[in-house]
Order: sequence, then structure tokens, then C-alpha cells
Amino acid sequence: MKAKLIYRNKIITEDRITEFVIWQLPNKTPDRPHGVKYRLYHGDKKGHCIIRYDNESGKGDHKHIGSKEIFYQFVSVEELMKDFIFDISKFHHEDILNE
Repeated sequence: MKAKLIYRNKIITEDRITEFVIWQLPNKTPDRPHGVKYRLYHGDKKGHCIIRYDNESGKGDHKHIGSKEIFYQFVSVEELMKDFIFDISKFHHEDILNE
């Protein structure tokens, strides 16, 4: 059995790209004990990553905020989406305050 795509969406605005890709794996693994593989990306159109959540093999669940890589505690797909969107809104709120 192959991984099953749960959700995929790509949003392109004037200056940003946001992409969500989430799969249900056929089996749980040590790196993905919840059985979910994901890549959530938010960056500018020049290819600079602003925020990324992923769980690539060998690293487990983590997020990138700018150049920092931080452990991420996966709870559910719903919580993952909420946390990612919160981080995006927090980043852009701070970005606006610093202008």
C-alpha cells in the first residue's frame, strides 16, 4: 500500500507562496510514529523559506522559522494546520510592526 494523499493546496499571492502537502502513511515508523508525513511551506517568490514544517526521514517532526530549526510536537493534522497558520500570521504581524 502506498502513502495516501490527505491534503494538498498551494496558495500564491502577490509576494508569497504557501503550500500544504500531507500524506497518511501505510505504516507508522520511528521517525513518524503518528503515521503522517507532511511538508508545509511558506516563503517569498524569490525562494526564501520563511516558515516550514516537515518531518523528513531521519529528523522527525520539526519546524523552520527563518534559519532556526525547532522541534515540533505533532498532535494531529488539525493542530498541525492551526500551528502553521498561527506562525504565518505571527510572522506577518511582526513584519508589519517592524515596517
